[in-house]
Amino acid sequence: MVKMEKDGTQEKILIAASKVFQSKGMAGARMQDIADKAGINKALLHYYFSSKEKLFNVIFKEAFSTFFPKINALIDADNSLDEKIQGFCREYIDMLLKNPYLPLFVLNEINSHPDRLAKKMWKNQPTPFQRFATHVKEEIKKKKIRAVTPAEIFINMLSMCIFPFIAKPLWMAASGMNEMAFRNFMEERKLEIPKIIIESIKK
Repeated sequence: MVKMEKDGTQEKILIAASKVFQSKGMAGARMQDIADKAGINKALLHYYFSSKEKLFNVIFKEAFSTFFPKINALIDADNSLDEKIQGFCREYIDMLLKNPYLPLFVLNEINSHPDRLAKKMWKNQPTPFQRFATHVKEEIKKKKIRAVTPAEIFINMLSMCIFPFIAKPLWMAASGMNEMAFRNFMEERKLEIPKIIIESIKK
């Protein structure tokens, strides 16, 4: 259980943990690493967070607490399907650039505790995909796009945005990209991915 933060120590721990998770991943991170990065002793770290899993859960919730409201507003807005695709890719890549360690954690959760992850992300509420699918079906009925399954569009958006982050170490080694070049590459993909997807569903 997280203790009440009074002196900024909790915020210092969260910042340090984010950096450690980013550089070492969930599996490789140790509580001692996080304590060292935060400039505190391990006993104090355990006072605030009893395990790295509980610490990561707090970081996970913070990352998605701003992302999901934006996505929900985007999906529910009276915008065109093209604008929703563009907005989703933009917001998703922005979130991943700020939290590049999340994809591997999410993949691990999908494989080990898929129900728990779904509950953590959506809390038994209708998912963004369900509402997005409704819009796609409406566009098909109006003959504005070809008869494509909503899942095809949504999975393309997810996979094209997230894969570079999952394969980042290998890709950087193979391409010779440094961190700045990778970030610039992903900024460009905010525009390129929607173009590819929108073009693929045109009639």
